Amino acid sequence: MKKRRNKIIIAFILFIIALVGKFPNEWVNNTIFILSYLIVGTEIIKKAIRNILRGKIFDENFLMTVATIGAFAIKEFPEAVAVMLFYQVGELFQSYAVDKSRKSITSLMDIRPDYANLLKNNETEKVSPEAVQIGDIIIIKPGEKVPLDGIVQEGESMLDTSALTGESVPRRVTVGDEILSGCINQNGLLKIQVTKEFGESTVSKILELVENASSKKSKSENFITKFAKYYTPIVVIIALALAIFPPLLFEGQMFSDWLYRALSFLVVSCPCALVISIPLSFFGGLGGASKIGVLIKGSNYLEALANTEIVVFDKTGTLTKGVFEVQKVEAVDMPYEELIRIAAYAESYSNHPISTSIKKAHDKEIENNIVTEIKEIPGQGIQAKVEGNEVLVGNEKLMQDRKINYKKCEEVGTIIYVAINNKYAGYILISDEIKEDAKKAIEELKKNNTKQIVILTGDRKNVGEEVAKKLNIDKVYTELLPEGKVEKLEELLKEKTQKGKLIFVGDGINDAPVLAISDIGIAMGALGSDAAIEAADIVIMTDEPSKIANAIKLSKKTMRIVKENIIFAIGIKIAVLILSALGLSTMWQAVFADVGVSIIAIINSLRVLKIKNR
Repeated sequence: MKKRRNKIIIAFILFIIALVGKFPNEWVNNTIFILSYLIVGTEIIKKAIRNILRGKIFDENFLMTVATIGAFAIKEFPEAVAVMLFYQVGELFQSYAVDKSRKSITSLMDIRPDYANLLKNNETEKVSPEAVQIGDIIIIKPGEKVPLDGIVQEGESMLDTSALTGESVPRRVTVGDEILSGCINQNGLLKIQVTKEFGESTVSKILELVENASSKKSKSENFITKFAKYYTPIVVIIALALAIFPPLLFEGQMFSDWLYRALSFLVVSCPCALVISIPLSFFGGLGGASKIGVLIKGSNYLEALANTEIVVFDKTGTLTKGVFEVQKVEAVDMPYEELIRIAAYAESYSNHPISTSIKKAHDKEIENNIVTEIKEIPGQGIQAKVEGNEVLVGNEKLMQDRKINYKKCEEVGTIIYVAINNKYAGYILISDEIKEDAKKAIEELKKNNTKQIVILTGDRKNVGEEVAKKLNIDKVYTELLPEGKVEKLEELLKEKTQKGKLIFVGDGINDAPVLAISDIGIAMGALGSDAAIEAADIVIMTDEPSKIANAIKLSKKTMRIVKENIIFAIGIKIAVLILSALGLSTMWQAVFADVGVSIIAIINSLRVLKIKNR
């Protein structure tokens, strides 16, 4: 860009000298004009010749070369230089715009790690991340990038996850926590056991998604490519006809006048504004999405989002956190803390998610020596002696089989009943928690005129219906196996219009089939399975469902800008082409029309990069 800018400045200075300078010999002026032209035009002429040799004749380089050499032929030196000079100004604006939008995407490339500190025989060795194997131990010092996915073995720290998720709030990690590559370790020293090789790590997958995103063209981009392919030879033929036939057919018509008109026609016919601004709009859209932690795998999916009619959600891990937590404790004749303590001791040797949630709620160290005679009762719960008391912790069936006189709980969730010495002591309600922004996500989707919002889940009917009720979701289908989800999704696909699109949002391995068959598959990237992320077309790196509405808004904004550019560019082109053919437009005006339209379209395209991270 700096090199191009300097060339333009030098050529412009020479152009002004030749334009205002009053040299005694005309050839001095003309030599300065030619020198100015060669400084800015040589590159374009070389490209035109190179493309002609490759069989790609009709492009903007060919048009600019023919038009300017033709202008020299009819001794219009100032206009020949002006055409090339202003064309290069337009190209400079384009380079700036592309660079700006690319930076918003390639800022992600900063997450690529340069090395990993491999721990071997109590010594650290700096190695390439590709050389580290699963199970190896690596050390991450403060300020370093996390090179590979793994589990924290020692230490605690705050992680900057903004490169992955777009969120500025640091995340605290400690022993046992999963850690994703691409984050930056802020303060503490961390010892990590690697769980994925570099090729399968989060950072590698994200970079692969970004690098491949621009290869999938939208329908609008394909239209512009086809348009330019047929449009350019047509205008060249019209320009030739304009230069040759009027002087031959009509008496008194000067060949030089019609050649001038034909050259002006060629200059303004260049479809730069369309060819540049449309892909740039989509590129900017992909960049704008990456800023808020949404990775879109191609501009075709960005375009498709604008026509969203039905959004289908998986429940667990998508609308809910996918983590069981104690929501309520109802104790009989004892403090609720005591009920939790006794239940936690009884469950102390179990690794079941329900047991884990009870122990987490107790949040104190468990003295295993006071727990004896632990017995697991399949499908019912656990029996154990805690401090000499016989404790039963389990479901309704356990209470019924042991003939415990219990009070049935009608609340939605997993109900764990507790009995001490065959006497009912209370219950613990455990359920998956709805994500903080799930309600906002549904509200925003409805504001965006989404026709239908649906949940497909393998969970029990009462649990699924409760979540749907809390979030004001239109339909819910429960107790579905993966093949059941596919069947329901195929039914829903029939309910949309021909132009409309169906989005499926999920995070688990069992969601991969439905993500693949939906019009647009969206995966939760931070907690989602590799299979779901691989099958999806869009990845939400923050695990926030509300980002879906943001992505749809961004898509609609991108498509609005694309349509504005198409209408504006084609409208101005047609008007000035007619004026050029009629001889009512000079080549200078043709240059300003061409470059001006390109610059305005490019500036309009850059608007798509401005997106609020809400």
